[in-house]
Amino acid sequence: MNSLRRLAARAVVVAATLAASSPSPAVEVLERSNVAPVWSAHPVSFCLLTARGWQFVAFYDARRDLTVASRPVPGGSWSLAKLPRRTGWDSHNSVVMAIDRDGYLHVSGDMHCVPLVYFRTRHPVGRPLRDDSFEALHRMTGAHEQRVTYPMFLRGDGDELVFMFRDGRSGDGRQIFNRYDPDTKAWRPLLDRPLTSAGPSGRSMNAYFHGPVRGPDGFFHMVWVWRDTPDCASCHDICYARSRDLARWERSDGVHLDLPITPQTCDYVERVPPGGGVLNGLVKVGFDTTGRPVVSYHKYDAAGHSQIYNARRDGDRWESHQASDWTHRWAFAGLGTIDFEVGVGPVTIEPDGTLAQDYQSREAGGGTWRLDPGSLTATGRIQRPLRRPRQMNAPESRQVGMKVKWADDSGTSEEPGTRYLLRWETLGPNRDQPRPEPWPDPTMLRVIKLRD
Repeated sequence: MNSLRRLAARAVVVAATLAASSPSPAVEVLERSNVAPVWSAHPVSFCLLTARGWQFVAFYDARRDLTVASRPVPGGSWSLAKLPRRTGWDSHNSVVMAIDRDGYLHVSGDMHCVPLVYFRTRHPVGRPLRDDSFEALHRMTGAHEQRVTYPMFLRGDGDELVFMFRDGRSGDGRQIFNRYDPDTKAWRPLLDRPLTSAGPSGRSMNAYFHGPVRGPDGFFHMVWVWRDTPDCASCHDICYARSRDLARWERSDGVHLDLPITPQTCDYVERVPPGGGVLNGLVKVGFDTTGRPVVSYHKYDAAGHSQIYNARRDGDRWESHQASDWTHRWAFAGLGTIDFEVGVGPVTIEPDGTLAQDYQSREAGGGTWRLDPGSLTATGRIQRPLRRPRQMNAPESRQVGMKVKWADDSGTSEEPGTRYLLRWETLGPNRDQPRPEPWPDPTMLRVIKLRD
């Protein structure tokens, strides 16, 4: 009965919040800069980087050639550098970039269980990039570089450049970290062994990560799910680890973790069996008002409905709290890149101290929840200032099925009060399989400058 009263009270609060809400103020667009027409028959993640007075965009052009655009900011003209790489139909083939301490640009991408693809500029950035500006290195340490997926550049504890990737395949992979030495222009292993492994269980599996995320406590926080096979329905269990330097890792209770972390040694936020609704891409880590990590994820409830949960360590254990009250089920399964019907963001803190969480559901709609700081359950909805121009959320293309894609700036605008976004349009994922012709016309890739 208390549960019914709580749900009824929550429904009243949500209804009142919706009735009282008003549209968010429009975002001021300062510039729409056309970069180049891009391939639009399947989605792949592109990269925008603003740093050192320059702006760089890594993408696949209308012919699917890997391209890096560069310009001085603010307001410069784009120069295009074509790299000797043409992508196929795999939506895993994202592109990432970073600039090291001495100003060299590093680019990696177009990989799904293939040998490392890695370029670096021959000189520090500071002039327009051309086709011959890059060296095709395709090697870092020489180890674990034959079946690479999910490249990610990040900054370590001393602001050193770190490269993280998966070695192996879905259901049988290991997470690898390399560290860059700008004095020797060489990469070295950050860890003397993989971060995670299936261990001695006899089962093949791999971890799918969110993070590392630097928390207010100074730790890097990582959360993940395990997957047994390439079938996405075989994902299971929610796990957590933290580190101050990306080299030494521990559980949420401070107990040291020997590497590799295995299913026998990891810190379980919640045990969820395969087929229980856990999925990579739907596990996130955020923080509450006291700085404690909050792990957010999707799974099925006792009735088989899709729900969002938030978990936080309380005393000597993780406590999980159901945030949503949905009555539908997203039954996902199979191979390849899928179209997500549910989305969840990390728990964040609003300027007034309110805990908030973005969510999305094809059946229930989307928005931002206000969370109770104690129970971590949704008590209503709030209107956040728009992060993207409302007038640019609809596709310009007349091709049926086109969707707008956005990418945040992986760097930082040096102009006070401004930020940049990357925008293009594409059809949705097709489980990494070719689409029959006719294919949609290329769409324009744009950098959008906004006033905060």
